[in-house]
Amino acid sequence: MGLDMLPLSKPKVGCEKRFYEIFDLLKKNQFEKQSFFNKLVKGKKPSKEELWAELYLIEIKSYETIRAPKVGRDKEADDWLIIKFNEHDVKPDFTEFSLQYNDYYVIELAKELDGVPVYISIQEDENVFRGQFLLDCEGLIEEDLIYEAWETKDAMETLDYGNRLMSVADEIAEKHGLLYLKTQRLPPDELDDSIEEDGLESQLHIIYSLARWLIFYGKNGHGYEAYF
Repeated sequence: MGLDMLPLSKPKVGCEKRFYEIFDLLKKNQFEKQSFFNKLVKGKKPSKEELWAELYLIEIKSYETIRAPKVGRDKEADDWLIIKFNEHDVKPDFTEFSLQYNDYYVIELAKELDGVPVYISIQEDENVFRGQFLLDCEGLIEEDLIYEAWETKDAMETLDYGNRLMSVADEIAEKHGLLYLKTQRLPPDELDDSIEEDGLESQLHIIYSLARWLIFYGKNGHGYEAYF
């Protein structure tokens, strides 16, 4: 399957302590198993479902941080839904169709593009970084720096990792005259047929893209989950 790096939610202001308590309980599987008896017992630990429900109330999703419009809230997203509906040759019932997109965040219309990578997983949301691409950079940067991506990180760790990757990328780019890649969004081989898909420019672009992604989420209070 390979590695995907999923941005985590962050707590609302004033809810930090409880957010991380719940997250830690869920991570360690420390919750009450649902049963009729447990529902009757006073003072029982919350169930997994109850913890997720509570977390949902005090979290800020990564979609909000990248400023992705939301269907049912933002006109831009509602207009997108109508366009998507009109793409059908045989039109379904609009009410049933729109229910599929209730509270849907349209990531392709997000404003903060550093949080929406071009190296994505086809199985996950568009703001998930496909960390497996880092394996294409073996030999260019140290292996420890590559395989650190396989570790779930909180926001501070995410920011630190991004800054270290950026520093290494800058050093390589300055040496080879490739600093323009630091702000270039599209992979270089997509813009120039003469550039090899596995060449230096392409490898360096992956590192820069991941560094920007990590720095964006880390500085905005989001960690990431290493999912593989």
